[in-house]
This record gives sequence, C-alpha cells and structure tokens, in this order.
Amino acid sequence: MTDPVTICECFARDGLQHEPAFVPTETKISLLEAFAAAGFRRIEATGYSHPRWVPAFADASEVLAGVTHRPGVAFKATCPNPRAVERALADLERGAGAEELSLLVSASESHTERNLRTTRAGQWQRVEEMARLARGRFRLVGVVSVAFGCPFEGAVDPGRVAEDVARFVGLGADAVTLGDTTGVATPATVTALFRRLARAHPGLPVVAHFHNTRGSAVANAVAALEAGCRHFDSALGGVGGHPSKIGYGAGLTGNVCTEDLVSLLDAMGVDTGLDLDALAAASRACEQALGRPLHSMVARAGFRRSAAA
Repeated sequence: MTDPVTICECFARDGLQHEPAFVPTETKISLLEAFAAAGFRRIEATGYSHPRWVPAFADASEVLAGVTHRPGVAFKATCPNPRAVERALADLERGAGAEELSLLVSASESHTERNLRTTRAGQWQRVEEMARLARGRFRLVGVVSVAFGCPFEGAVDPGRVAEDVARFVGLGADAVTLGDTTGVATPATVTALFRRLARAHPGLPVVAHFHNTRGSAVANAVAALEAGCRHFDSALGGVGGHPSKIGYGAGLTGNVCTEDLVSLLDAMGVDTGLDLDALAAASRACEQALGRPLHSMVARAGFRRSAAA
C-alpha cells in the first residue's frame, strides 16, 4: 500500500470526447501544460479518431505540436485503427508526436460494433496491424473497454478479458488498461480480476480505468490498489464517457475524479508524485475551460491532506 502510484490524467482526451462544444486548441495546450506542471508523468493528450466521429480531436496534430515535450512526461494518443497509427507516425516524423499510443478493443461484440464499427475479430486484426506499425516507435498501451460489463450485453466473462490481455501482451504491449466503461464494476469483481491478471502476468502494468456512473469509482480504485494495482486513469472534474456522437450508457458516465482519487490516496499515505496546490489550480482551469462547475467533491471542499503534508 505504500508503493508509489502512477496516475494518467485523461481530461484532455477521454474527458473532452464527451463535450458537445469544441474546446479551442490553445486551451487544450494550456491545460496539458498545467497537468505536467502538477506532476503527472502520463497524460492522455488527444485521439486520432476520425473527426467525423469524434470532432473534439480534429486538432490532434496541432495539440501535440503545441505542447512542450519534456523528459519524464509521456503524452498519450488514442488510436482506434491503422490509419490513426499512420497519422501518429507522421506527427512523430515531424518531431511533434506522442510518446504513447492506446490501442483499443472492446470485450463485447455489441460495444465493438457501436464504438469501433466492426466486429471483435475485425478489431483484433486492426490491432495486430497497429502494433506492427507502431512497435519500437511508441510505448504501447492495450485497452480493453467494458471489461467489467457491457451496457448492451450485460455481464462480461472475466476469462474473455484475460484472453484479451494475453493477446495484447503477445503483441508487445507495455501496459494494458481495463476499462469499466459504464461503471458496473464492484470492489469484489475488481479484486478478483486484478489478482487473476497479476498471477498470469507478473510485472505487467495493469491500469485501472473506472467510470463513476454508479458512484463506485473511488471504491473500485481502492479495491484495485489493495489487489496490487499501481497504475490508474482519472480525469479532473470527473468528465468524459463516450464520444458525444456515439451514445451508450445512461446517467453521468464520467471518469473517476482525479481530485477525489488523489485526495484519498494522499490521505492514506500513498505517494502520487503530484503537487496538490498545482493540481487544485489545474482543476479550476478545467472548470474555466468548460464554463461550468464539474463533478469533483474535493474541488468544492478542498484537499484533505495527509499528516505528512
């Protein structure tokens, strides 16, 4: 429990994909700089989805060109298909590419069809091609969406998720993310799956990506922590969910709030490597960027700091 954790700040990608109004490129770049200043060493910066489907990231190349790339900070871009990886490679050749790429699969057929417009078999063919194109040029993060349950099919077999993780490992992924895409996980299911994967893949960074649709995201994060997880995704203000033009999942589908997760971890004595004052400033900047109060409880009440602080 005393081992440091790494939190990837996802506001700029998983968060903004849900927003109906385009956030200016300059604002995105300013926010990414604020996240790096707060101490995040992994930051989800943008996505290479087709602008027709996810218009929020029509400026992906401009964002990556405008942000300061610095030692020890990895900016990540999400890639749904080989064309996206080709775009990432082109940006890298121009000297303004991402350090990490996320490669996406869904654990259910229905979510694959809705979110990626193909079948699971078809998406895995794409992922194999993406891994071939990107290998050696980026740090690769495999992502398994709806890993704890699907909004269309219900329960998802943990064995299928374990097989997906093994396939990513076989393709050379440096880490694998488990997405609780619509917030159906429980501490018990989280504990069981993270322990299973730790036994199967010792040393593999398995990233916990929880959504707070049903108010259980922080509880699930603590369960993952207790099961040995040391890598988490979160978004300032608890924003995000699904792309604004592709609806699935009812209610507030946003990510676990970074402020709330970090405050609890800090109070538990877990080192996040983050500056709480700079994080609070970044939280305010995110609310200003979207023009409304967001969903963090800590943004209203303030950080509960550890005794050491």
